[in-house]
Amino acid sequence: MRHVALETWLTRTLGIEVPIFGAPMGGRAGGTLVGEVSKAGGLGLLGAARYATPEWVAKETAVARSIGGDAFGIGLMTWALDDDDALLDAALAENPRVVSLSFGDPAPYVERVHATGALVVSQVNTIDDLRVVEAAGVDFVIAQGGEAGGHTGRIGTLPLLQEILEATALPVLAAGGIATGRGLAAVLAAGAEGAMIGTALLASPETIGPEYARDKLIAAGSADTVYTSVFDQARSQPWPARWGGRALSNEFTSRWHGAGAPDAELATAYDPANPDLGVVYAGEAAGLVTSERPAGAVVRRIAADAERLLHRFAE
Repeated sequence: MRHVALETWLTRTLGIEVPIFGAPMGGRAGGTLVGEVSKAGGLGLLGAARYATPEWVAKETAVARSIGGDAFGIGLMTWALDDDDALLDAALAENPRVVSLSFGDPAPYVERVHATGALVVSQVNTIDDLRVVEAAGVDFVIAQGGEAGGHTGRIGTLPLLQEILEATALPVLAAGGIATGRGLAAVLAAGAEGAMIGTALLASPETIGPEYARDKLIAAGSADTVYTSVFDQARSQPWPARWGGRALSNEFTSRWHGAGAPDAELATAYDPANPDLGVVYAGEAAGLVTSERPAGAVVRRIAADAERLLHRFAE
């Protein structure tokens, strides 16, 4: 199906139907979710977090390909590759169309990705981030605002998107707080080539991770998140200090966020099996997720509503 109002550099370059990426959410975006986003016309990205293995990447990529074909990408945390780049080798072996190298300087890895024919994208949270990834030779960027779930920066999506669009000739996508057709239409009208969605997909049955996460998200409002590093400390995840993570508030964050407790004490208090003491990374679009809906239906609805709105504005 051709979505004329949604044709952008992104859809033309990647041969996809709608300018929507499924975020490479570590611990949540496995092969089934990736495949369903791609099957619906977008491009799903596998979340190859620091703790993933090359075997996991191969297995989940096979699942994604069996559902959505060869239109998929893989997301990696650049700072983690600096210690061990085995996940990059595993990702490139699967011939993704896009490799996301975010949260760090991708310069040591861009040429290796380009040698396979894949495009490189980096999420950026500041103008300084933009300058780093431009110098590294990435093909396009994602302006990820602080409304986003999981690890992100502190500048809001709309101010950041405007700033990035004014500052670069690279194609730009937007991420953070986009969960409906209105959000997609807004960033396209602003000049973005597409959007990356994450929180909008978190209540979908295709996500991996704790079962309680879906119910917690559906019950949450958009004010029920906190930007914190306590979950990284509790789980011994060595994220650089500049990136906190946006998560749903719960008893753990109420007790420990800002308390200055030592990591060992946080690790003892943390319980991933307990909804009140485990982490559910989600963004400020939480209030827009009110039911469990298949990922493909989410993508198709966002695209259809955005197209309708953009047609209306063009009249």
